[in-house]
Amino acid sequence: MNLYHKLPAPILPEETRRDIQARESYHVLKIISEFVESGEELRAIQPAVSIYGSARTPAEHPDYLFTESLSRKLSDAGFSVISGGGPGIMEAANKGAFAGRSPAVGLNIVLPHEQNANPYQNLSIKFQHFFPRKVMFVKHAVAYVVMPGGFGTMDELFESLTLVQTGKTPSRPIILVGSAFWKGLLDWIKEQLLGNGLISPEDLDLIQLIDDEDEIIEHIFAHYENRLESMCESQNNTWELGL
Repeated sequence: MNLYHKLPAPILPEETRRDIQARESYHVLKIISEFVESGEELRAIQPAVSIYGSARTPAEHPDYLFTESLSRKLSDAGFSVISGGGPGIMEAANKGAFAGRSPAVGLNIVLPHEQNANPYQNLSIKFQHFFPRKVMFVKHAVAYVVMPGGFGTMDELFESLTLVQTGKTPSRPIILVGSAFWKGLLDWIKEQLLGNGLISPEDLDLIQLIDDEDEIIEHIFAHYENRLESMCESQNNTWELGL
């Protein structure tokens, strides 16, 4: 059976098809404009670290306080801090960097709930679409720090992990914070994914589990210094340093 016989019948009228194509073309153009506008603004904040985490973490929670402290240290060390621009861990990341030497960056997404922009942003960029926002998180950071979070955090974690694993993004630290929170997931990855041959043993090395602030910063610095050395050796990779 060929494709024609498998398509739904009746086929859409030509006028309806043109209308759909026009709407889709406009949608694509809006996404492209978000890429262009956000990319231009984010070029100024290098080097940067992206921090992922829950929007629902209260300000008195240890994870919030840890994120705020870590972000302040990163900012004072010369790294801009990129977060989702909302409440919870995102607010803590921006708040710490806002008080430091380097910019606090918020990549805000327009949502029907849970995403009110926090006030601690030196650079605030608004997105209507998740696609360009997720690309900016990955492209413009030299490391990713992942705090405990929900579906959105898992999405950001595995997006970053897949891009590094497949070589679509240069190797960058992917640091999980919170041993108790991540233990079950890491055990499952080892038992099910590695155990069934769905990933390679070296893929486990793409993730680091670190709970100490200073150790996280040292790990990021070590990677960043090595990346600078590779830039001196070869300047052909436009992804280097997120450029």
